[in-house]
Amino acid sequence: MRSLRKSRGWTRRDLARRTGISERFLADVETGQANPSVLRLVELAEALEVAPAALLAGEVAAACRHVALLGLRGAGKSTVGPRLAAALGCTFVELDSCIEAATGLQLSEIFQMHGEAYYRATERLVLSKQLAGEPCVLAVGGGIVTDPQSFALLRRAARTVWLRAEPEDHWQRVIAQGDLRPMADNEQAFGDLRRILAERDPLYRLADAVVDTSARSVEQVVDAVRAALAEVGTA
Repeated sequence: MRSLRKSRGWTRRDLARRTGISERFLADVETGQANPSVLRLVELAEALEVAPAALLAGEVAAACRHVALLGLRGAGKSTVGPRLAAALGCTFVELDSCIEAATGLQLSEIFQMHGEAYYRATERLVLSKQLAGEPCVLAVGGGIVTDPQSFALLRRAARTVWLRAEPEDHWQRVIAQGDLRPMADNEQAFGDLRRILAERDPLYRLADAVVDTSARSVEQVVDAVRAALAEVGTA
């Protein structure tokens, strides 16, 4: 029950408010010290949107959902992700790092040696494997939304959150990281950034939740994402 609650970004107080069950009793249930009645079990299952049998059978992991962070580089995925994962009680995973580990190549080498089609195919395979595992907070590449198969798979298996930012914020954050890929040696880089954001805006807006990261601290963004996740539940 604790895993289900945390996967939704809910506090114990949130669950108490949704069920009418006291926080103290919920704490006892989560630590295995309570003996809830069938009625209480049904109320908890309905609030968590699972079958009562799933709680009894210990099918928590299967019922939990991954949380996928979308957005271009500079949106804050790598910064927000670890703190969000800690708050939700799960692990943080960067999909690009998994791709590099699976291929033994850096992303730049993958594109140079094999091209984008190879990268997308590999991304799909690695994503499928990751989504079949334990629920996690997953930071995905900014262009995954342009691959219909990968994006559809992601939307089915995870609650998606677009970390939105203004073009200027993306630009400044990337510069601060010392990483201008793939905009290096391009005099029209900022214009290209604006164009890419505009082109992908309709796709990013398909996410379950949109959280603006501009003019917000990391803590404020994490809180906003958790609130957004609580709103969307497992939808």
